[in-house]
Amino acid sequence: MSLSHEIASHLPFLRRYARALTGSQASGDAYVRATLEAIVDSPDRYHRDMHPRVALYRMFHVIWSGTQPARGLAATGESGDRFRDRLDALGVARRQALLLTAMEDFTPAEAAQILDKTPDEIGRMVKEALYDLVAQSPTSVLIIEDEPIISLDLSNIVEEMGHNVFAVVRTRKEAVNAVGKWRPGLILADIQLADNSSGIDAVADILAQVDAPVIFITAYPERLLTGERPEPTFLVTKPFMADSVKATIAQALLLAEDQPDA
Repeated sequence: MSLSHEIASHLPFLRRYARALTGSQASGDAYVRATLEAIVDSPDRYHRDMHPRVALYRMFHVIWSGTQPARGLAATGESGDRFRDRLDALGVARRQALLLTAMEDFTPAEAAQILDKTPDEIGRMVKEALYDLVAQSPTSVLIIEDEPIISLDLSNIVEEMGHNVFAVVRTRKEAVNAVGKWRPGLILADIQLADNSSGIDAVADILAQVDAPVIFITAYPERLLTGERPEPTFLVTKPFMADSVKATIAQALLLAEDQPDA
């Protein structure tokens, strides 16, 4: 099998991961493009002895690690800056381990290969990342989901994290009306809603009024990651695991906090 065919089916999921890690469609996709270019330019750096998906994500992290300033020491030479940079790097590494295992469903051993760590180190990093979730400030969450069992599961996950579900709605119209009464700090949205309206359209209406991070929940993430139009940054795949939703919520809120005020 050719290298291009070997990795093609894994690209939509790498794009999902890259966007979740960077918090941006443009930035995430740029890192994926750089990864593919590096594989083409230096195929010997791509580990054909690994599972193709593991090798692809490992190559992505080689590119990511080589371009992130938080991986190095501050240029100023100030000890305080160096210390903060190292803390930042540790925090990002913990989130990488959590996203790889919880959202991308890699085993600790596979995540260890990707991040060049040991499985024990990955286990510690994931535990530390889960502990970090508790320290996040609570926010109000809007759930747009037409399946009662799924919306109940999402509500329980959100509340376990210390956040508040201010509304659960089933249609585009209900979603827009809910935001007219209360401003959400986070939106969880299904793609296909009860009245055959689109969750993407509902979110577009909402974001015209408020600025909040959005996580889309779908059984077919690869159908949304085509590169043909503006696409979601955060995607959770149905059926989902609680840790996958928690990891994505934590990352979305963290990156939203890091954004400069408008």
